[in-house]
Amino acid sequence: MSGSKIDAVDEIRARIRTHGIDPVPDNQQVLHLVEDVLDGEDFSQVSRVMEQVAGFGALQPFFDDQSVEEIWINEPGRIFVARAGKSELTPVVMTAQDVRSVVERMLATTGRRLDTSNPFVDAMLPDGSRLHVAIPDITGAHWAVNIRKFTAQTHSLESLVGRRTLTEQSAIFLQACIAAGLNIVVAGATQAGKTTLMNALLNCAPAHERIITCEEVFELQLESPDWIALQVRQASLDGTGEISLRRLIKEALRMRPSRLVVGEVRQEECLDLLIAMNSGMPSMCSLHANSARAALAKMCLLPMLAGSNVSAEFVIPTVATVVDIVVHIALEPGGQRQVQSIASVTGRCEGNIIEMGEVFALNDGRLSLTGAYPARLDAFTARGIDVAALLGSASWD
Repeated sequence: MSGSKIDAVDEIRARIRTHGIDPVPDNQQVLHLVEDVLDGEDFSQVSRVMEQVAGFGALQPFFDDQSVEEIWINEPGRIFVARAGKSELTPVVMTAQDVRSVVERMLATTGRRLDTSNPFVDAMLPDGSRLHVAIPDITGAHWAVNIRKFTAQTHSLESLVGRRTLTEQSAIFLQACIAAGLNIVVAGATQAGKTTLMNALLNCAPAHERIITCEEVFELQLESPDWIALQVRQASLDGTGEISLRRLIKEALRMRPSRLVVGEVRQEECLDLLIAMNSGMPSMCSLHANSARAALAKMCLLPMLAGSNVSAEFVIPTVATVVDIVVHIALEPGGQRQVQSIASVTGRCEGNIIEMGEVFALNDGRLSLTGAYPARLDAFTARGIDVAALLGSASWD
């Protein structure tokens, strides 16, 4: 940007401070200021200055581009985006100061901090996008920035069927699993579509259910009329005030939930979730795993991070008896997100091996019935669901 434009940006920012304008909600007021200062300039110049004072600078066009799913910065001259699951290097070049300024602007509304004592930050932007930043000396010479954009979420299983993430029959089965109050684990790699799938599953829950969600950063967007969302809190500058996922789960159980949801299980909070499931609380969570079998193995490992007094002899049988359904979803090389497997846990284990069977599995690129029946038939029957008729169904209720 030329020197005159830099002066204009400085003047506009000074006026914004003088008038006490918040650039995010008061976007139109900022536009009027820009047009006043840049009197006579063409639209492209006004747009560029707006990006600097009310948007996110050189990154703003990617926020405006609905086809962009994710934006990340490896260094100021290497900025990437992802479209339809595929990454591409952009021609955008920023300076190190530009990157810092944009990140500071993003964090201004989040209440989260970033400094040498706290070199990572995970936050949600005003538009719902998720921001993660790591700074030196954790990284090398440059700030590493990742923005997972909030896109128009797919909120129903029907829409996932339309996008070929699920087949109609498998979607009907999962809808019945939700109605039956089964405990469901959604597994997959980063960007596989776990959150989108969880959103769609939870929106199948009966309207009378009270759903409590616990997340590191708010990502789930439910349509339930009775939904409370909880988010962890980082420690303050003096090291106090931290609220962990474990604490959220314990507090959520005091809030009269009908269904407990943990956005992503990563560490010892898995123990608290298993205990909640074991008490009869219908629950759902997601975790990183590359298969349904690997997801169960991880759920057996994570609770033992809670302390040496938590043993495999307790955890493995507990996982076997409380987890009912594991859904594995993956991002295909071509960018298609597709459910690979829907497995039912039988409740039995042999040594360290939990018995499970696939109700649906990928066959020639299509999610198909295997012939196996799910366990917990009593839960389906209690809610008037005929599993035999359901697995032969070919249309929505």
